[in-house]
Amino acid sequence: MADPYQIPSNTRIGHVHLKVSDLQQSLDFYCGLLGFELITTYGDQAAFISAGGYHHHIGLNTWQSKGAPPAPRKSTGLFHTAILYPTRKDLAEILQRLIDADYQLSGASDHGVSEALYLDDPDQNGVELYWDRPENEWPRNEDGSLNMFTKVLDLQDLLNELE
Repeated sequence: MADPYQIPSNTRIGHVHLKVSDLQQSLDFYCGLLGFELITTYGDQAAFISAGGYHHHIGLNTWQSKGAPPAPRKSTGLFHTAILYPTRKDLAEILQRLIDADYQLSGASDHGVSEALYLDDPDQNGVELYWDRPENEWPRNEDGSLNMFTKVLDLQDLLNELE
């Protein structure tokens, strides 16, 4: 690895595939609560879901995990899946939906570049729901580097987007 390599700048993460203990319970969360669209199933063992008709943004399967307990918190593995909403109002709408469903948040943060809600899916996989501020509003240090931080997100201010 003597030659430096930089991944192409337009590279994107296409999807995440999660091992879950109960497929229907996961579909109830991701489709029923968060609003993803069910694209297809693979028997009763896997499902592929999407936002906007893409072939799949999230794959869910029970191939190695049916009925299994959640992974221990203090172990290696996925910290969270981040779902990017197009606008602040869209993030406010999902926050209101979570409140209406009495679904517990594990956190809510303003990172300067983004605002984020944190929660766990039924298998205790971390989920981040967020929106990015426009790039020209991102906080910067004197040298031009990003000045990301973690502050408490004002949930009421976010909900004011719905007015």
